[in-house]
Amino acid sequence: MRNKFIEARKTGRRTRTSHAQVVDELGKAIVAGTYPVGSILPGDTELAQRFKVSRTVLRETMKTLAAKGMVVAKARVGTRVTEKTLWNMFDSEIIAWHFDNGVTEEFLLQLYDIRLAVEPFAAGLVAERASTEEIETLRELAQEMAASGHTADSLALADLRFHLAIAEASHNPFMRTLGSLIEAALVGMFRISTPPSENGFANIADTHMRIVDAIVSGDSAAARRAMEVVIVDGRDHVHEAFAAHGSPVVLGPISPAI
Repeated sequence: MRNKFIEARKTGRRTRTSHAQVVDELGKAIVAGTYPVGSILPGDTELAQRFKVSRTVLRETMKTLAAKGMVVAKARVGTRVTEKTLWNMFDSEIIAWHFDNGVTEEFLLQLYDIRLAVEPFAAGLVAERASTEEIETLRELAQEMAASGHTADSLALADLRFHLAIAEASHNPFMRTLGSLIEAALVGMFRISTPPSENGFANIADTHMRIVDAIVSGDSAAARRAMEVVIVDGRDHVHEAFAAHGSPVVLGPISPAI
């Protein structure tokens, strides 16, 4: 399973193409409000000089940002930054740019709202549809969370693998498209919280195993309830962390050790 959000935060810009670098810089600037909603981006000549790229690269950059819903080109006007309601908030890069600019409590809690709306139902589907092999994989992933020596990063990755496996085992391809959103919510929670041994994450394997037990018994309702407990617990950790640290929080890169 590819973890796009984690990979994006681990990968340095040195390996990126000119196109990707310009997309990243302009995307972050738009999210940060350097180019606010309704503003016109600088023209090709200025951007070409700033980024040392060709007009062809700039055209491809604008196409990419337009595909994400962030800009729209107008003849004789220029390229305008669109309303945030038009942005594709399921896009892994847009999510990452929010983290780079300082993620707020409101933003993370909104991620948890979507998780609550979707993941419990996915867990219920898994109870109805999962194969024996898929259930065994889920059990192993839940047990992995109980391993000693976890860091915040490694525990976030273990948790992420479990939730992506749930999406996969639901046998609904639309569930899998939420991977970047789930990833961002989990990474955000673990990175802004205190070490696992200090903030109640020690029971994380037990709460996830309850989801597996419900799936094994084929009890869809119990699987949904168990998943709700896990997500609400994560949401509570986010609220507690921001109460302790304040808002917004800029999260550093995920450890290369993952």
